[in-house]
Amino acid sequence: MSVGRSPRETPEMESFYTRFSAWTPLSNKSLNRQDCLWMPKCIKFGWFLPYTATEHEYGAWKHHYIACVSNLDWLTPREAAATYGTLNEPKGEDEELQARQREKCLRKIIWEKIALRKRELFRVRPPWVSGTGCSRFFESRCRPRLPATVRDRVGLREALEKQLVLASLEALPKRSNVSGRHSYPLLSKKNWRGVFKNDDSPSHAFQTHFILISSRIPAYEMVVASVRAGVTSVVYEHSGVTLESMLQLIDKALDGQKAQSMGIFSDGDSREINLLQGYKIGIKNVLKPDVRDFWEKLGSYVAPEGEGGHVDLFVPLGASEAGVEVLSQLSQLTGTLFTAPAGIATGSYQHILSDWLGQPQERAPPFIYFSESKLLMWSSLTDCLEDTLKSARKQLSPLFKELQKHISGRLIGQFMFDTMTMTNILNNQEIAQALADGLTELSKENPDKPLEFLSYFLLKKCSEKSKDLEEHVILTKSDPKATFDLFVKERNVLEDSPRRANPSLGKNDPNFELLVQLERKLQTDSAVKRTRVVGELLQSERKYVQMLEIVRDVYVTPLKAALSSNRAILSAANIQIIFSDILQILSLNRQFLGNLRDRLQDWGPAHCVGEIFIKFGSQLNTYTNFFNNYPVVLKTIEKCREMIPAFRAFLKRHDKTVVTKMLSLPELLLYPSRRFKEYVHLLYALRLHVPADHADRGDLTTAIDQIKKYKGYIDQMKQNIDMKDQLSDIQRTICGCPTLSEVNRYLIRVQDVAQLHCCEEEINFSLRRYEHTRDLSLFLFSDALLLSGRRTSHAPFERTSKSTYQFIASVALHRLLIEDIPDSKCIKNAFILQGPKHEWICATEAEDDKFLWLSVLQNTIKRTMEK
Repeated sequence: MSVGRSPRETPEMESFYTRFSAWTPLSNKSLNRQDCLWMPKCIKFGWFLPYTATEHEYGAWKHHYIACVSNLDWLTPREAAATYGTLNEPKGEDEELQARQREKCLRKIIWEKIALRKRELFRVRPPWVSGTGCSRFFESRCRPRLPATVRDRVGLREALEKQLVLASLEALPKRSNVSGRHSYPLLSKKNWRGVFKNDDSPSHAFQTHFILISSRIPAYEMVVASVRAGVTSVVYEHSGVTLESMLQLIDKALDGQKAQSMGIFSDGDSREINLLQGYKIGIKNVLKPDVRDFWEKLGSYVAPEGEGGHVDLFVPLGASEAGVEVLSQLSQLTGTLFTAPAGIATGSYQHILSDWLGQPQERAPPFIYFSESKLLMWSSLTDCLEDTLKSARKQLSPLFKELQKHISGRLIGQFMFDTMTMTNILNNQEIAQALADGLTELSKENPDKPLEFLSYFLLKKCSEKSKDLEEHVILTKSDPKATFDLFVKERNVLEDSPRRANPSLGKNDPNFELLVQLERKLQTDSAVKRTRVVGELLQSERKYVQMLEIVRDVYVTPLKAALSSNRAILSAANIQIIFSDILQILSLNRQFLGNLRDRLQDWGPAHCVGEIFIKFGSQLNTYTNFFNNYPVVLKTIEKCREMIPAFRAFLKRHDKTVVTKMLSLPELLLYPSRRFKEYVHLLYALRLHVPADHADRGDLTTAIDQIKKYKGYIDQMKQNIDMKDQLSDIQRTICGCPTLSEVNRYLIRVQDVAQLHCCEEEINFSLRRYEHTRDLSLFLFSDALLLSGRRTSHAPFERTSKSTYQFIASVALHRLLIEDIPDSKCIKNAFILQGPKHEWICATEAEDDKFLWLSVLQNTIKRTMEK
């Protein structure tokens, strides 16, 4: 008899076999005896054949299965009861009553011990969060929350739910009483002197310079580390702050003082300020009630214009008519002078180093707040720094997690300054370029004394560079000193000199000297702003074409040559996929550069360039093909790098060399997407300095609309890709998370909170006690709130911790109710989130975190319900 057989299943199998044998025709008996049918059934129940079947023996496993089934030691329930008795014998009434009483007594003892343990814990331990805030009297009419049973019974409709949600938003605490106490009101321009009671002298009252730095700025940690000593700086999140919470940050940082000057370092262009997510402030919305109220209150923190107070916006608003109008409106609203750069320098944040609109200052506004050398290093290597800092943040952020935002940013920025040695990098680039030029000349001349020739060449190069720098110093009206610093001039000179062996626009090209002379001719007349803009347009276009020619000369030409010589590195199809679109863009922009050069050779006040841009804007389908195929191009490069060793070695030889300006092939392919932002900026600056009756003004307006529309298409495409990648990362991070990818959904803010449990809900709010049950992370999206459990684990011999997330629930924002919980001795910074089925009592660690979170959540719910 075999072991491991199931008594409940084998009778059915036996019956099945009987029916199977009866239904099977005689002609198919040879088929139902196959071992492949019966061997798995036997093995499944542990019935192994005790011998090995011969080669021509059929039906052995079938007969073994029948023998095992027929010999089972299986009894029916009635037979088992007769043989062994039963375990389900009925009990007497007395025995059953005693068992119930014993069980009830045990439960009562357990409940009493649990309650006693909780009371001891609450008596011994301090409150969950310490604080001195006064408790508020909570009125029942401010509680729009309904019990879940009532909501289910009444069956709330959408209109009633919307009314409840709006009522809960109105009941939330405002800025003045977020923690149950009233802060001082905002000071007006009339009574601001009352703050300074110890010293009434205006010369001593205003010593504070204040700077706001947006997290959207590339490598913002480097900017924070560049802040001068004595300047108060605050870093704010671009995507997780509202206008009201931003005022709260400023209020807390200044602590009742007035600022002599206030700077706002944020993203933007020449028409609007990208201050916060959802708040691009321009001429169209600067007078909206909430925006206007923000600027009026912001102006109350700064000294009046008569006392020398001013607000410096690090956005090139002075380079367009709309931007100048925004500055004028802000100055009228606040009674404070607003300044902004009017520079036309293309490149990443080079505009902050140009001349500024406004009254003359003792020094340029950027250097009021920042160390000059550090800021110039940051501005020259912004793009590279942002890529490097992504890895630095990942490694260093856990170490500085408990520190404040601006402190951790300053530490990370200083770490980057100390480790990257920016000065050495810039000096090495300059020396490498000079040596490369010298060796090139040495190979052409072949002198008898090469070392003497090279030393003479380097001395000559140094003298020419010094003379060239003196000629290129441009003085601004607002600063008698040079606002374009010597560092910027060095960078322009270095970028003007080609770093390729045989460039198409190099020194051997007859058009090269013509272009350089034309640029210098246009830039010498600093009094004519329009001439300067046109000069910057020509210079930046020439540099852009040179970057595209690097792709052609360094990558495409050798790959095609190898393909023609039967030593192919890449196939013709892959070369076509990767480089066909970028070569068409190069051809288009070379034609555009030629048209600009021909038009500007005999430049005069009556000449026009708008029609050239209109012609260029009608041929942008070439760029459309490139951007549509851009993901495929990058994937093809990576695939070929992994699968083709020859191509991997080819990229290793050519990527990040002096010839490619220390860039790789994917980095060079980024230039087309960035160029349109420069086009829009230059066109607005050009139209600003064109008279209203000039023939070029109408064409410039048409060209601006064309290029701006196409730039919006690029920005939307980039935004969609970024949001999709961000949602995918969050979905992978949270265990059990549902699909997050939805149209127009994006992450706004993540807030870590503690989930609490109320032990005594019947008593008054101020006397209730709460128990910390677990940690939560709240992910606020544009249309929903996701709640996840957060667990923190530590690895042996490691200081940093690792957080894991478990999905709990998600609630649509238009169905989410929010209720504030006043502070008491046992609870601080708490609030209630209630969905259709569940509610969560949450508390933040700091008062500011609660206010920022409720402010952002309230604002997001309102925007969702307005749609």
